[in-house]
Formats: sequence, structure tokens, C-alpha cells
Amino acid sequence: MPVVLYGPAYSTYTRTARLALEEKGIAYDLREVDTLAGDGQKAEHLARHPWGKVPVLEHDGFFLYETVAITRYVDEGMPGSALQPADVRRRARMAQVGAVLDNYGWSPMVITIFVQRVVVPMRGGTPDQTAIDAALPEAQRVLATIEGLMDGEEFLLGGALSLADLHLVPILDYFARTADGRTALDRHPRLSAWWERIEQRPSVMLTRPSFG
Repeated sequence: MPVVLYGPAYSTYTRTARLALEEKGIAYDLREVDTLAGDGQKAEHLARHPWGKVPVLEHDGFFLYETVAITRYVDEGMPGSALQPADVRRRARMAQVGAVLDNYGWSPMVITIFVQRVVVPMRGGTPDQTAIDAALPEAQRVLATIEGLMDGEEFLLGGALSLADLHLVPILDYFARTADGRTALDRHPRLSAWWERIEQRPSVMLTRPSFG
């Protein structure tokens, strides 16, 4: 049964879905949908996702969007090592970490700080320092919160990789490419140690965007 993932390699959420597929050992076809170039609003993609977002998973004629739904479907419906804790409280923590990142982390860490520090200069612009200064306290609060929720050493939750780790990887990867991000991360030794370990993981290296 073929697995197709629609979305650009640079998207944090597409990458989380790819990480889940890689960790499960599932072969898939990544079909780039360049949302920055407007591809998400083309009729072909709007037929897959009514808001033109990414990623979208196609599995044997079954279409699914929203990253949390995709990663849970991949984990529960496909063979391979489990990516969700068996313990109900750790599963709840996993969902909590994902929600914290979606609601409070992604925008300041990626859309503001990474974009202003990396993408804007790549395009010949000048970073908006006011926006960065406003975003940094929010990013720092997220890092402190995630570190406070950690109850594992090698991984965020317990002794096994979970969807919480895969949700954080793409966001922290972009954030840590900036001097602001590295400085903020250094203030959180457990989270820093987690990052040093997990960024060497084969799935993380394989899916890492090359630009920036």
C-alpha cells in the first residue's frame, strides 16, 4: 500500500510526519508542495487540504491532514516500534508537549526568530530586531516549560522515543540555527543534552533541510 506525503521538506510539520515514517521504517514518496511559492493554494492541493496547509498523507487512497492525526495514524496503523508511551500519563504529557509547541513555540521560535535571523538576510533584508526581542521571552518560556515536563534522560518522556520528541525536533533545529536560539538553549542543560543526542539520530539527519 503506497504512502505519499505532500509538503515541502523545509516545513517543520512535514518533517515531523517524515520523522514518524522514518522511525517506523515505512517507505514513502515525498511530493513537494512549495507553500511559500503559493503551491498550497492551487486547486490540486486544496482538494487535499481545504486550507491549503501541509502536510497531507495519502495511504492506499486514504487522505489525512493535520500533523497530530498523521503521526498517530502512522504509529497506530503501520508496523514498527511504538512512538507513543504505553502509560496513560506519559501519553497525556506527549499530547501536552505537542500542544505547547503548536500554540506557544512554533510562531516565536520559527516564524519570528528563525525567519528574521536566517531567511530575511538570505533574501537581502534586515532582521526586525523589535520582533525578535518580543519573541525571545516567549521562546525561552517554551524551552523552560518543555524541560520542566521532561521525565526521561535520553528522550523527553521515559526511556523511548515518542511523538513528543519528533514534534520538537524540527522546531528546535531551526531555532538552534540562530545565535539567539543557541544562547537560550544553553540555559537549559537537560534539553541541550537531549538535543545533542537526538540531532545525531539517522532519521533526524536524513530529514534535515539543507538551506539556512
